[in-house]
Amino acid sequence: MSKLLSELYGILRTLYHRLQFYYSINWTKTVYFNFKKFPFGVAKKFPIFFYGKVKFTSIIGKVEIEGTIKSGMIGFGQPYEMNTIHKGIAEIILAGKIIFKGNAQFGKDYFIFIGENGYCELGHMASLGSNGKIICIEKIVLGTFARLGSESQIIDTNFHQMFDTITKERFKIMAPISIGDYNYVGSRVSIMQNTITPNNCTIASNSLCNKDYSLLGNNILIGGIPAKLIRTNISRDWEGERELLEKHLIV
Repeated sequence: MSKLLSELYGILRTLYHRLQFYYSINWTKTVYFNFKKFPFGVAKKFPIFFYGKVKFTSIIGKVEIEGTIKSGMIGFGQPYEMNTIHKGIAEIILAGKIIFKGNAQFGKDYFIFIGENGYCELGHMASLGSNGKIICIEKIVLGTFARLGSESQIIDTNFHQMFDTITKERFKIMAPISIGDYNYVGSRVSIMQNTITPNNCTIASNSLCNKDYSLLGNNILIGGIPAKLIRTNISRDWEGERELLEKHLIV
């Protein structure tokens, strides 16, 4: 009898969590976005889920998904972090192009801006934590398992024209950003134009990245303002965590 009750409890508990999960999805925005941006055959699978409140300021740009299409493989506002409450300030401005090369997660209260000529690419299991920001005017590429912590921002422009007051040389406003595979980025990190990181790069919290770090080699730790090399021969245990990450983050 006790075994039967235990099994029944397990079934009810699983059902409860499943209903709780589906309740957290913003179905109005999910349905609208998928059928607005994809052909019917793709849209009906609902590859993109929106969780919580989000404002579509503009979604005239293009969205592409490479690989096998699965339901909920890309989650905007996905509840995968410790915090449980949305502020309701998430916003998407999509005028350019964004490509997903597999699953991807965005935490709560994100801000995504892809300009008219912008190209943004996210590798499989790339992510942006809660209160994160992506502003792409030219080009931003996040590699496979490039995971950015909460309150981080990745911006490929300084917005305003700057010049040398003596030589009158004008500096570029925009420049591409490329984040390597298996990059682990701490919280409150600013990644600005010209940033290039190698594979297996760890970036310490509260850092500012603004140059090419790829010549430092793989398996490095960088940090500071601006970021510099802190340690070599160091990496997050991606092989040890990969199965756990995919189990808990893939819907």
